Amino acid sequence: MLQIIKNLLGLGPQIDFKELMKNGAIIVDVRTKGEFKNGHLNNAINIPLDSISKEISKYEKDKIIITCCASGMRSASAKSLLKSKGYSNVHNGGSWLSLKNKLGN
Repeated sequence: MLQIIKNLLGLGPQIDFKELMKNGAIIVDVRTKGEFKNGHLNNAINIPLDSISKEISKYEKDKIIITCCASGMRSASAKSLLKSKGYSNVHNGGSWLSLKNKLGN
């Protein structure tokens, strides 16, 4: 059970997010537009969780996608949703601040 919670929060097995970015990943911040406006990663795309189903169709299903949000909960939901829609290379980056530190952004 603890591992499931860690995975949901983006604390599971360590992922090399810098390497994913070198390989063309996009960062999708699923927070609201207001939250995004108050601070975000420089190269992040803001697609709020409630509109991700429509907006994500602009991207190929094999595109490397890193989701992030405030705590990691919405980004975990976004990852699950994208996987269910056939996106094969989706990673939960957890909180945007944590991801920012991992990327040195």
